[in-house]
Amino acid sequence: MVSYKDLGLVNTREMFAKAVKGGYAIPAYNFSNMEQLQAIIQACVETKSPVILQVSKGARSYASPILLRWMARGAVEYAHELGCDIPIALHLDHGGDFEIAKDCIDNGFSSIMIDGSALPYDENVALTKKVVEYAHKFDVTVEGELGVLAGVEDEVSAEQSHYTKPEEVQDFVQKTGVDSLAISIGTSHGRMKFTPEQCTRNADGVLIPPPLAFDILHEIEKKLPGFPIVLHGSSSVPIEYVRMIEQYGGKIPDSVGIPEEQLREAAKSAVCKINIDSDGRLAMTALVRKVLTEHPDEFDPRKYLGPAREELKKMYAHKNKDVLGSAGKA
Repeated sequence: MVSYKDLGLVNTREMFAKAVKGGYAIPAYNFSNMEQLQAIIQACVETKSPVILQVSKGARSYASPILLRWMARGAVEYAHELGCDIPIALHLDHGGDFEIAKDCIDNGFSSIMIDGSALPYDENVALTKKVVEYAHKFDVTVEGELGVLAGVEDEVSAEQSHYTKPEEVQDFVQKTGVDSLAISIGTSHGRMKFTPEQCTRNADGVLIPPPLAFDILHEIEKKLPGFPIVLHGSSSVPIEYVRMIEQYGGKIPDSVGIPEEQLREAAKSAVCKINIDSDGRLAMTALVRKVLTEHPDEFDPRKYLGPAREELKKMYAHKNKDVLGSAGKA
């Protein structure tokens, strides 16, 4: 067994306590390759932000659990070399069963999400409690989920969202012992978070999504005062990246995300962790397409992945400073 503490990582307990008190959210950025990881660490060091490195089941398969462990260790050393020892957690995103959660805990993860949200309530409680009991033996923090987010991202897929029921949250937290709770208030996975029929269009033809259900969030805060709340599916899907991808040959129609001003409002509440994945995919794809279209003779991966990395870094820094409020909190 490898402890996350030996890798220089931290769990999320202190991160979340400070974030709830300070009215900001910790960025939780998904990664599966070196360039993404470099961009995340560079941006978070420059903005002096704590960060949660998120790994999905698909990312573990793509990058290898062993490599991911040492990439996280490398991230800690890289931040130190860049001049700021920011708090870094390594988190399993959407763990679907006890076995994958246990394997991650045994291999250096400092935080686990166990997602039983698609199960009947009692089964969700039982699965989450089992993971919590194992994780807490090793001081690993656990995130559970109530409510279902629509959309598709890696292995996570649901056609319809189901808002979290405020009347269930207190019972769920007490029975499971989770350290944080992911809720559903209108965010969604993927780059197409709403259908065009759910949106309105502005004068430029840009889709405007329906607002988040802040009334549900506030009811949950009343039921669980001061308890760490998590938002999944919180990419804003910047229109400039969508347009760049389509300008250079891509086809991703009807892409729409969560407005950044709504995420900033959520970050001022008990929402202390906000997950962002699709925005990173869009930024990276946009710059790779641009470089390869403008330089069709280029075949050195460094020449197109390098600009993509720089764009990612710029985007992550913006999120930390202007959306999540985590800049300067390391």
